Amino acid sequence: MKQINCFIPYLDSEQTLVTIANLQQSDLVNKIFLLSTTSELAPIPGCEIVSVDTLKSSNTMAHIIALADAPYTLIYTKATVLELGQFALDRFLSIAKDTQAGMVYSDYYQIIADKRSNLPLIDFQEGSVRDDFNFGSLFFYSTQVLKKIATHMVQKYEFAGLYDMRLKVSQLASLVHINEYLYTEVEFDNRKSGEKQFDYVDPKNREVQIEMEKACTEHLKAIGAYLAPNFKNVDFEGCEFKFEASVIIPVRDRAKTIGDAIKSVLLQKTNFDFNLIIIDNFSTDGTSELINEFAATDSRIIHLIPERKDLGIGGCWNVGVHSAHCGKFAIQLDSDDVYQDENTLQKIVDAFYSQNCAMVVGSYTMTNFDMQTIAPGLIDHKEWTADNGRNNALRINGLGAPRAFFTPVLREIKVPNTSYGEDYALGLYFSRNYQIGRIYDSLYLCRRWDENSDASLDVVKMNAHNSYKDKIRTLEIVARKQLNKQ
Repeated sequence: MKQINCFIPYLDSEQTLVTIANLQQSDLVNKIFLLSTTSELAPIPGCEIVSVDTLKSSNTMAHIIALADAPYTLIYTKATVLELGQFALDRFLSIAKDTQAGMVYSDYYQIIADKRSNLPLIDFQEGSVRDDFNFGSLFFYSTQVLKKIATHMVQKYEFAGLYDMRLKVSQLASLVHINEYLYTEVEFDNRKSGEKQFDYVDPKNREVQIEMEKACTEHLKAIGAYLAPNFKNVDFEGCEFKFEASVIIPVRDRAKTIGDAIKSVLLQKTNFDFNLIIIDNFSTDGTSELINEFAATDSRIIHLIPERKDLGIGGCWNVGVHSAHCGKFAIQLDSDDVYQDENTLQKIVDAFYSQNCAMVVGSYTMTNFDMQTIAPGLIDHKEWTADNGRNNALRINGLGAPRAFFTPVLREIKVPNTSYGEDYALGLYFSRNYQIGRIYDSLYLCRRWDENSDASLDVVKMNAHNSYKDKIRTLEIVARKQLNKQ
């Protein structure tokens, strides 16, 4: 009956004792190992203390695999109390056996400030390679699969050990999601979704990101989806356009901000001709009237209203890009943001030629509505490198802004007609064949305010967004495998 070894953090004796008591209520539990980063903690009867360097290092994962001597291995990653649901371990075990999964995870309840709420998760798929994929804090592994991958875990990571382990498990077996709430955990991070989404580009996390990139790249090589740094040449001379560049702004009901966006474009100083194409997606709040006022005084402004009413942001981009007004390079600006200064367009166009790329991604500064800098400040996506950027792009959730495209290639590819993730899909598609140019200077002020589309998402909306991006990654990984076979 005792088929599960349990590995839990040992940071606080009081909380750990409660978790141990919850685990020991099940007859399935064989041994409980306490992962400790200090030697000052007192022994707990019936448990074995395991000294580790960090809780998610490769050394710690190796310790766990070596000590695991039961058919299944449970790893809990939070220091707060784990409260198991009714017959939760029986359910984990049953599903693991029935599916022969390498790992099983489940939905859970989350307690924030004494309030319990549902935390549904999403299904793992081949494209779920981002290191912040939420499996919850309870990982239920097949020990047999862990033993098999042990010899392949040759890289030594301080931060990416747990991530590396689950990637290698996914190469041998399925990762199965149980759509049931099988445990409860306490969460102390109560920030809104829009405040959390830039954690991975915070400079203080740079060492973590470097390790995560190495682990992901190793995984892509193992599954045949890694792309070497060989790119198609871009011929900028074989096409004629009236304008060298067009700024594209899709907009709906942004009367508070569209004026600032327009002004920041008209202030640009360039040695080429450019225009501004605004695709007004049937605004009702006075946005259309504001655009008309600007257009009446400057012929560079093209105000387009789509013929169809089923368009998202991506669909509006297609209207602008396929318009006869579009220039050789299509350059992004969101309707509630502004360019950093009057040199942004010139820097972007220069980058196309100097880096021979079909897409350029800049850097931006986070600000409040009044354009005062807020944390984390500059978002430069330095994790993008010329040699490995297009592989690392599969691990992260965004490529940066502003984005700009060589119009003939963008017209061929088309923009997905969605209002979330369409830019990320384009970045992956472009990078499959073409170099993506990078500018690490701030070109753009990204304003955060309550009406941002991602300022404060509920879990259902966040899951939908994450599922879509994982699907984009899955499709891209399949395409890259096929490309490598050819």
